Amino acid sequence: MKSLIVSLKTSTEALDDFKKALKSARKGKLKDNHFEVSFDNKKDFERFVKNIHLLSMIITYKPRSVYELSKLSNMDVSNLNKIILFFEEFGVLKLKEMKIDGRNVKKPIVEYNKIEFNLAA
Repeated sequence: MKSLIVSLKTSTEALDDFKKALKSARKGKLKDNHFEVSFDNKKDFERFVKNIHLLSMIITYKPRSVYELSKLSNMDVSNLNKIILFFEEFGVLKLKEMKIDGRNVKKPIVEYNKIEFNLAA
């Protein structure tokens, strides 16, 4: 099971965690089913939390395109694209370019089946 851990940390804490992960990777002890996104500002963290339902919709309904996701979520495609780019920037989702019925589409894919929040300081 591939899990995503979401946290709210200072830049210093995130850098310290990165250093620890790098040391573990060099020793060959890195967990391959673990991915963490650490936000260092409350604004981005709140934007993530506010739109987490979209990740759930992608996992549950497996839309074939961003347009199909916009119909499922009752969101404007333009606004949805901004949120998708935000998630993509943090590595939370990927867009796979495909051809469906002769049209080029971008399929949103979430590779995690578990999302945890680590809010301990």
